[in-house]
Amino acid sequence: MRLTPAAVAAALLLTACGGPDPADGPSDGEAVRERAETAQTAKRRTGAEVQQRVLNRVIRTVYLCDNGERLSVDFDNPRGMATVRNSNGEAVDLFQERATSGLWYRASGYELRGEGVMARWTGDGREPTNCRAID
Repeated sequence: MRLTPAAVAAALLLTACGGPDPADGPSDGEAVRERAETAQTAKRRTGAEVQQRVLNRVIRTVYLCDNGERLSVDFDNPRGMATVRNSNGEAVDLFQERATSGLWYRASGYELRGEGVMARWTGDGREPTNCRAID
């Protein structure tokens, strides 16, 4: 059987596309660990990259309050807003205010203020309650 030059070129092209064979490299535990560490190091983000991701997306946080209320809050960082939904499904949009530290959102009688996992929720005509982020 005689191979034509086109068949030889096709065979070479197909074998070249496969890349290196994993069986050719070291397969001991140390080599595997080194490859895993290298991959993880490549995936790590700097603090500035993490902050940029947070500032450009919507983050959902669930709070459980002292009065038994459960709040689901969508922090829309690009728009400077937060949508607060209570256990009954009622929703209110709040606008971000400048806080010296932590978070501060408010609008027409509602306010959400906090720092870290703690927040204080003030609803229109209701007693303020302290809340803790659980999710």
